[in-house]
Amino acid sequence: MYKSTIYSGGICEKPVSERSYQRIYDQANGICWRPSTSGKNYPLSEVFEASKEGQSWSRERLHRIVNDDIRDLENLREYSNIETLAETIPSRVASPLSIQSLAEDLEVNFRTAERWLQILEKVYFCYRILPFGAPKVRAVKKEKKVYLWDWSSCETDGARFENFVASHLLKYGHFLEDTEGEVMELRFLRDHEKREIDFVVIKNGKPLFGVECKAGERTLSPHVRYFRERTSIPFFYQVHLGSKDFYAEKNVRILPFLTFCSEIGLV
Repeated sequence: MYKSTIYSGGICEKPVSERSYQRIYDQANGICWRPSTSGKNYPLSEVFEASKEGQSWSRERLHRIVNDDIRDLENLREYSNIETLAETIPSRVASPLSIQSLAEDLEVNFRTAERWLQILEKVYFCYRILPFGAPKVRAVKKEKKVYLWDWSSCETDGARFENFVASHLLKYGHFLEDTEGEVMELRFLRDHEKREIDFVVIKNGKPLFGVECKAGERTLSPHVRYFRERTSIPFFYQVHLGSKDFYAEKNVRILPFLTFCSEIGLV
């Protein structure tokens, strides 16, 4: 696992103070989610309020990753194709990632597309999480989901919030590994009927809790209820950017994301 989390275009080392976390949360809930005149959201409104500045920053960052970072690590000929691959990933965040589909879009074979994706992971552009194979449900076992280290680059509000949560759950796992020596994993749960829980945090091989990300703060996702009854996951959280905090059912809590972070010890 990586040892730091990128948010809003920067690196957030662990642990962080509650005041710092409140600032991150406020950005996610207000400032950094505010659309520019072009309709795209940028991480720091003071810098990226103008769409031209934001687009220029995004292009420059990607150019430096491909032409500086990757060139220092790999001796390749296909730098422009890797850049094209990187440009397609933000639209695939929070969905099952098909390497075959990527390969077809880039007109390369499966192994080449996989190798390029691994290179982008090495330079902290993106990371993937594996599925959690619950034995009593027809869970997918091969698909992976991809997320960005700079979650502000996601194209939709829903994907951006889910990526934001993924980054901080990853940091939570790293913190327990570094301070307590636990073996932590971040996975997701999805069955062949496309019912899904966004994240399952696993500690020493056993599920610790599940996390579902939702825009609404009142209605419990039916997928949470379904998997609560059929898996060994002991507790479920449904997180949102609102203010409601309540137990929807036994071992199921709907709460604001900042409250969730306090609950599990991220702040």
